[in-house]
Amino acid sequence: MLLLGGMAGCTLFHQLHRCGVDECPADRKITADVEARFQQHSSTQPPNMIYVSTFKGVVYLSGDVDSPSAKQEAELVARQTPGVTDVVNSIVGRQSP
Repeated sequence: MLLLGGMAGCTLFHQLHRCGVDECPADRKITADVEARFQQHSSTQPPNMIYVSTFKGVVYLSGDVDSPSAKQEAELVARQTPGVTDVVNSIVGRQSP
C-alpha cells in the first residue's frame, strides 16, 4: 500500500518537474479551447466571469454567472471540448430576483 502511494507521489513529482506549477502544453490548449468555445455561447460571455484552468485533462471552472442555467451551460460546453476528461464546476450561478 505504501509503495502505491509513493508511486502516485512520484508521478505527480514528475508531472510538476516537467510542467512546473503551470499547466502543461496539452492542458494549456484545453484551457484555450474551452475559453474559445465560451465566446460562442451568449450564456458564458461577459458580464459573466468564468475562469478556466486545466490539470491533466481535468477542467476546473470558477467564477460568477447570472443564472444556474448559465452554470450548467458552461459545464456542458467544457465537457464537450476535445481532450477534457472531467470537469470540476465551482461556478456560482446567481438566482434572479
